[in-house]
Amino acid sequence: MPRLAANLTMLFNEAPFLERFERAAQAGFKAVEFLFPYDYPAEQLKELLTRNGLQLVLHNLPAGNWGGGERGIACHPERIEEFRAGVDQAVAYATALNVAQLNCLAGIKPAHVSDADARRTLVENLKFAAPKLEAAGIRLLIEPINTFDIPGFFLSHTQQALDIIAEVGTTSGSDNLFVQYDIYHMQRMEGELAKTIEKNLAQIAHLQLADNPGRNEPGSGEINYPFLFAFLDRIGYQGWIGCEYKPAAATEAGLVWAAPYLKR
Repeated sequence: MPRLAANLTMLFNEAPFLERFERAAQAGFKAVEFLFPYDYPAEQLKELLTRNGLQLVLHNLPAGNWGGGERGIACHPERIEEFRAGVDQAVAYATALNVAQLNCLAGIKPAHVSDADARRTLVENLKFAAPKLEAAGIRLLIEPINTFDIPGFFLSHTQQALDIIAEVGTTSGSDNLFVQYDIYHMQRMEGELAKTIEKNLAQIAHLQLADNPGRNEPGSGEINYPFLFAFLDRIGYQGWIGCEYKPAAATEAGLVWAAPYLKR
């Protein structure tokens, strides 16, 4: 059975962010994830998690000016010091909140930066971050994201992520780098979901889901989620699946698809 985590950035968004923890617990979730914790004291978030019996399974490294349209800075050559400071901030939060994995958003490639320089910067930043997180007992993830929703996003294919992971491992000596595989994003970019996950299972530390088109809840589009869930059980996927979708209406009304997996 899939282990589902509510993405509080997108689910229960009818409520203020700090009220979403209780809503997730009431809906039957045992775990949550969200984009960023940095607007709140770690102690406040920890209290909400504890009070509602929730585990925080993932958040992202700082990703620049999100409200201004930035979607990560890890491929930006002129932002290396900012990236490194963000790693320290993320580790401090993850340690306080008992988070076992952090996601690094590569970012949108600046127009003046070549592909080669963007890739070199991303690799060097990951070589810095991977052993630092490993020392803290935290896995580092990178996530390919579709370029329809985020034009210009630098990391957009599974094999591209795997090639970067291999280079970071070879040149840094750290094997603490994994794929965050978002089913929605990779359906848009590649398809061939089941076989890609199976082939690369050892390097996939976290899954996320949404249906396509629309990025709404499972059952609203073309992706056969009952098949995928059974397939993941069959191949032995042990990680969490983050529910990172846009509810078509009120979140609870759209959770019918998840009821068999939340009532365990």
